[in-house]
Order: sequence, then structure tokens, then C-alpha cells
Amino acid sequence: MLKAHAKYHLGQVVRHRKHPFRGVVFDVDAMFSNTEDWYAAIPEETRPPKDQPFYHLLAENDHSYYVAYVSEQNLVADETGEPVDHPDLSDLFGEFEDGQYPLQFQLN
Repeated sequence: MLKAHAKYHLGQVVRHRKHPFRGVVFDVDAMFSNTEDWYAAIPEETRPPKDQPFYHLLAENDHSYYVAYVSEQNLVADETGEPVDHPDLSDLFGEFEDGQYPLQFQLN
């Protein structure tokens, strides 16, 4: 069953439930929309169902910055109130305020 609404929104700071990284949502797919090779690389016992929202994140951990693609079931809202330091944030978002980043471009 396809879920109708995404739980998280553009500019929201989230963190992964199991892995030590957090990031800012910059795009949402209503259901899985990556490659089959990417999906097959996830261990079968932890592979998330495809029929849920998947989020594109400007992510960071203690060692690096990167783009992550994460299923909704593996995310939680970040409640620290701390900004994310990803170097590409300013390309898409304004200054961190009230726990989130406002969009700095027009959506079609």
C-alpha cells in the first residue's frame, strides 16, 4: 500500500535511526526511486520496503559530508536544535532558523 504523505519536509533536519548521521531533506520520492543495484546492496534482512517515502539528504557524520538516500522508516526528526554543516546547504537553503532551513529557490 502506497503511503499518501511524507512524514518529513524539505529543509527539515533528520537523523538515521541506526547509523550515526544526520542531514537536511532536500528532496522526497513518494516511493523507492533509486537503482536496483543500490537496493540489492542493502543486506536482505535490513532492506526497507519500496512502497514508502524515500528522502534525499545533505548528510554529515563525524568524518564527512555526502548525499544520502534513506527510507522513511529509518529516519527520525532531529530534536537537537543544532544546524547541519554540509557545504552544499547554501545552494538550496537559507540560514538555519527555528530548527529548519528555509528554501532559497522556487519549486516548479
